[in-house]
Amino acid sequence: MLYTLSHSPTQCDLPALLRLTTQGDDLLLLQDGVLAGLAGSAHLELLLNAPISLYALKDDLEARGLIGHFSHKITVVGYNHFVELTEKHHSQMAW
Repeated sequence: MLYTLSHSPTQCDLPALLRLTTQGDDLLLLQDGVLAGLAGSAHLELLLNAPISLYALKDDLEARGLIGHFSHKITVVGYNHFVELTEKHHSQMAW
């Protein structure tokens, strides 16, 4: 399953989202969801402990000025890779 997080981690139940995930799932951070990937944050630790692959939309990182403050453990992607992720997964859940 592809999960997309578009809300700030302070405005949603990130632990609940991560409890739904299983091995092989992907999570794409976009819009304010990219805040979850800030280096050194408690939200990042939650993400890194989940059994999923993590991605973030580059345009949203740039729009918020976060490129230099973002974790290198999350793969930064463009819209083409976003499309590939949607093609890879038959189901998607937006948060």
